[in-house]
Amino acid sequence: MNILVTGAKGFVGKNLVENLKTIRDGKNRTRPAIQIGEIYEYDIENTPAELEAFCAKSDFVFNLAGVNRPKDPEEFKQNSFGFASKLLKTLEEKGSRAPVMLSSSLQATLAGRFGKSEYGISKRDGENLFFDYAARTSVKVYVYRFPNLVGKWVRPNYNSAVGTFCNNIANDLPITVNDPTVELEMLFIDDLIEEMYDCLEGHPHRADYPAPGEDGFDGLTPKPCESGKFCYAPITHKATLGRIVELLHTFHDQPETLIMPAIPNGSFEKKLYSMYLSYLPKEKVAFPLKMNVDARGSFTELIKTLDCGQFSVNISKPGITKGQHWHNSKWEFFIVVSGHALIQERKIGTDETLEFEVSGDSIQAVHMLPGYTHNIINLSDTENLVTVMWANEIFNPNAPDTFGEPV
Repeated sequence: MNILVTGAKGFVGKNLVENLKTIRDGKNRTRPAIQIGEIYEYDIENTPAELEAFCAKSDFVFNLAGVNRPKDPEEFKQNSFGFASKLLKTLEEKGSRAPVMLSSSLQATLAGRFGKSEYGISKRDGENLFFDYAARTSVKVYVYRFPNLVGKWVRPNYNSAVGTFCNNIANDLPITVNDPTVELEMLFIDDLIEEMYDCLEGHPHRADYPAPGEDGFDGLTPKPCESGKFCYAPITHKATLGRIVELLHTFHDQPETLIMPAIPNGSFEKKLYSMYLSYLPKEKVAFPLKMNVDARGSFTELIKTLDCGQFSVNISKPGITKGQHWHNSKWEFFIVVSGHALIQERKIGTDETLEFEVSGDSIQAVHMLPGYTHNIINLSDTENLVTVMWANEIFNPNAPDTFGEPV
């Protein structure tokens, strides 16, 4: 199918276009049902003739064009409502049967704090245009009311407090939080993209928006319904401004603390961290690590985690033996990635010894067992030995659980 994306240079448009390309080019194989031919990118600098040509050849349309922060409320009607009319008129004139997706906003509910929103009124008018178009032509329309959209490439200091916080904290700029208890509902761009794929495949998530007080709803929350008038992205996250800023400062400090916070798969923390990293200036993309160097080589802590221990790298010079200690409950993995070594372990209080000859040419992980004193010997006379080490807990200098004893 050929796909038209309007507002292609905006935050959502750019992310969608680049991800559609990965499917078109066979790099993303998670959606085999989607076969893409041409992707037509339309934005403000394109000509009316190009819009006509794109409308005539498209099999699906994503309408993402719109204005978020106009100087004059009339810009809402001219750029959002006005363009929608132009787009639908062009599609109809070309006899297009292409389904059309509309990017609207929760503000279109005109519920709660959005009751007098000029932006919301404009979005509501735009939605009605699409529903009227569907009724008149029997063409499928998919109207989405999005909450706060966040993720990589959000423009800071524009229409996203989260984008501004990420940018400013990453670049050591000040931020202002008037009320840290304010809660935001956020839709991350990668979750939005997955819903756009569902939409392309013809099975979007549908919902209605019950009026405030109806069935306990607040007017802003979608009620899933297979026959719903609207569509929605099912995966969103809620967090207070205070929590968002707290996490961002944790991410900012990671190069110094080395502590990686808990980031479970699919979690808000994981997605926010990915977003934060997209704002790092060049000088922060790489950062130095403290190497503890002596005559034997070096030892460098890499990453510390809150619940899964820490990672380090050990470099031993030729002929050097390191270790010669044991632990009660701590255990480790030694993984030689370069060089040739002998690892020895002896059960404390016995002569029972285990030996493992290891090499970077055949990488394997060796357990350092609790209750076994252990060492690692560089067997080379000329080359350094490089060993990646993982310990099940962060090293605590006040309770190191480490006791020297030769193997």
